[in-house]
Amino acid sequence: MAEPAPPARERFLDAALLVMRERGIANTTTKLIAQRAGLSEALLYKNFDDKQHLFLSVLEERTPRVRFDPDAAGSEDLFESIMTLVEQLMAFFTRSFPLAASVFGTPELLAQHRDGVAARGKGPAEAVTEVRRYLEAERRAGRIRRDADTTAAARTLVGAAFHQGFLAAFDGKDNVPASRRVAAGIAGVLLPALSPAE
Repeated sequence: MAEPAPPARERFLDAALLVMRERGIANTTTKLIAQRAGLSEALLYKNFDDKQHLFLSVLEERTPRVRFDPDAAGSEDLFESIMTLVEQLMAFFTRSFPLAASVFGTPELLAQHRDGVAARGKGPAEAVTEVRRYLEAERRAGRIRRDADTTAAARTLVGAAFHQGFLAAFDGKDNVPASRRVAAGIAGVLLPALSPAE
């Protein structure tokens, strides 16, 4: 017996991921996505408001996510937690960079994309905000110095992960080589600046 076809929304997301990886978001149209999914463009618009909504859904549901539970702060080794966070960020950036990079080629398209993403309360600054939230939770758990600049630390972690993701994507890779070791190095450099004095 044949497997039932996935729901339309799932098919659109799978198709969008493939088309955006092949062509970049700038050269991706909803028509191309609908064709790849084997469904109508009208049905696509019943599931997604516009291309920005579809793109954000692809990022949220089809790329590696950074996952942490603020309530779990203080329960695992801090070095391991930060290292895992950096590893997840690198995986996200490596996979998402090829999808989004082409939008920077046209100022009008970038402005349109920026407005569409901002209208949904999303955007690239969200990564720093989420990492800062994690660091603040660890501070409340007493594992990060009270006077530590968690905003600067979040920017450092996200920036380092983004750069490694960019390099991997530039080399045509789907992940950062030796990602655990790279993440450990980044976490190891930052941790002494965050840890409370013994």
